[in-house]
Amino acid sequence: MRIARFLSNGIETFGLVRDSKVATRDDIVFLTGVPVSESIKSFLFEGWYGEIADKIGQLEYAHDLGEFELLAPIPNPGKIVCLAFNYTDHAKEQKMQAPADPVIVLKPRTALAGSGSEITCPDFVGQLDYEIELAVVIGRDCKNITAKEARGAVFGYMIFNDVSARDIQFMDGQFGRAKGFDTFAPCGPWITTADEIDDAQNLAMSTRVNGAIRQDSNTRNMSIIIPEIVSRLSRVMTLEKGDIISTGTPAGVALNNPGTEFLKDGDKIEMEIEGLGKLKNTVRFAA
Repeated sequence: MRIARFLSNGIETFGLVRDSKVATRDDIVFLTGVPVSESIKSFLFEGWYGEIADKIGQLEYAHDLGEFELLAPIPNPGKIVCLAFNYTDHAKEQKMQAPADPVIVLKPRTALAGSGSEITCPDFVGQLDYEIELAVVIGRDCKNITAKEARGAVFGYMIFNDVSARDIQFMDGQFGRAKGFDTFAPCGPWITTADEIDDAQNLAMSTRVNGAIRQDSNTRNMSIIIPEIVSRLSRVMTLEKGDIISTGTPAGVALNNPGTEFLKDGDKIEMEIEGLGKLKNTVRFAA
């Protein structure tokens, strides 16, 4: 199932998406008789989704997706954990070697943005870059789990753009500020539940900027695969329901690629991962 969070007549809510049609939370309540929570996190992780699972066939998808403004699917995750250099080709283009263990960056939740929104970049940033990533949404609290157990801890997947200010990154000598600006974590367009994806380790992925291909790869090219990522992170920190883990980007970013331009005001970015939809954002530089 695909679960989206959006604005409907200016009011935040959520719903299920099928073939560009939507059944809103109000539709779900009306058609199933189940008084599901108004909170998307409660709906996803506190049993409400299970309550309607056998009733989904009753739903009518009566609304066009274009009627709604899409928001980041998870509004307030406890953690956003991003992996660095987890694709061998990306590590190589950055003159690095893919690490044996996860190298991580934490993004603030204030960086989240939805599909269709603007990536707002301060005008003092000179080198704005994109990074398509497969994001994992954690479905249960877990600590010190095995890779086998980690498969059951994944609720679903979405597309994630790990936007980065490269000049700030090199000025600071670390990633926190460069990746932490508001709107520097567009994601979505919705969460696709894990049961919808046959093999998350074999999904085509691409980035286009103004229609031109920049990144063209597959999640099979990850150095550390998803169950290992979740397991190893759980040895460091307790993973909680709704946490987002973004699993790294393949080659093709602007940094260290001669002839590839950094993002400019008005650029349109379209990211696609097989089975997960498309994440679309426009770059806007502002004082």
